[in-house]
Amino acid sequence: MSDLKIRRDVLDELEFDPSVDAANIGVSVTNGIVTLSGHVKSYTEKLAAELITQRVKGVRAIAEEIEVRYPGHKAHSDDEIAGRALDVIAWDTSLPDGAIDVQVQRGWVTLSGEVRWNFQRMAAENAVKKLGGVIGVANRLTIQPRPSVSDIKSQIEQAFLRNAELDANAISVCVADNKVVLEGNVHTLNERRVAEQAAWSIPSVTVVENHLHVSVG
Repeated sequence: MSDLKIRRDVLDELEFDPSVDAANIGVSVTNGIVTLSGHVKSYTEKLAAELITQRVKGVRAIAEEIEVRYPGHKAHSDDEIAGRALDVIAWDTSLPDGAIDVQVQRGWVTLSGEVRWNFQRMAAENAVKKLGGVIGVANRLTIQPRPSVSDIKSQIEQAFLRNAELDANAISVCVADNKVVLEGNVHTLNERRVAEQAAWSIPSVTVVENHLHVSVG
């Protein structure tokens, strides 16, 4: 697939999706690697643009250079963002009380601390990324090691087999000390993401290294 067609498809997909205002987003493509540039009005819109691009056929990787430019009347101080972030984390009953620390510098939110599950790690990030004034989130939450479950490798491979989006035979799973390494080939960035999510679904997994390669053809 030519870079010109990929670029046209990405632009069409961005314009089609109502979650993004694509008027100020630029797209360039080199050897299937898409560079997104320009600016949007919120951090969630920035993330949405990347997710939309991932689902376009032929995209091998994304270089994301979009800036977040909040309208002047939506400007927020760092201490205000930090206070609101702590509030939304406290309101989420799936997150442990007092386990997550928040630091904010020039609109960048850094989350630190320790949680038991990866879904809690992602829930904390999802809770704060929608707040006004946030231009980025650094998720440094770690997962508490848990006792090993029997045959983590088998559980992940069975999860791959159950998922209609994945070719389980094309993915290799290696497990050592609660760390999972995924290797092999997938057809899209979305398949790569789905495989990683499946690996994270095992309770005892604390690290997932995703080395899956997107092969177009």
